[in-house]
Amino acid sequence: MKFVEIRQDGSLAEPAKDLPEVASGVLGSTRDHYGRAGFNPPWTGYLVCANDAAGVMQWVGTCAFTAAPKKGRVEIAYFTFPEFEGRGIATQMAQKLLEIAHEHEPTLTVFANTLPEKNASNSILKKLGFEFAGTIEHPEDGTIWEWTRSAS
Repeated sequence: MKFVEIRQDGSLAEPAKDLPEVASGVLGSTRDHYGRAGFNPPWTGYLVCANDAAGVMQWVGTCAFTAAPKKGRVEIAYFTFPEFEGRGIATQMAQKLLEIAHEHEPTLTVFANTLPEKNASNSILKKLGFEFAGTIEHPEDGTIWEWTRSAS
């Protein structure tokens, strides 16, 4: 898998052809998010591509840090494009974000939020060593579950 950073202006750090509509939407949303949360590499968003069985590159998802670390914590988020779900892509994206976080700030606690129900994202986080931290009321998302993973 290849992770291509989304720049502050919403463009990709590398040339890209044949972006699907969902990927183009991610670029605009990420640019807008940077306007609210700030742009602080490497604490950015990434568009992710992978080769299919025939060796053809396809855009498969996106992942990001929601903002730069604060108070020893950083939040991750990931989204597999629907046609690629169930192939382990989200797990690989979350793992890559963990690697980036601990490479740059080894003592960080990484956290993620999910819907307050059993789902694939919960399974991914558990598989990667996250622990359920509790139910919280998020100002934008309402009731959610928080998962944390302390530095290894």
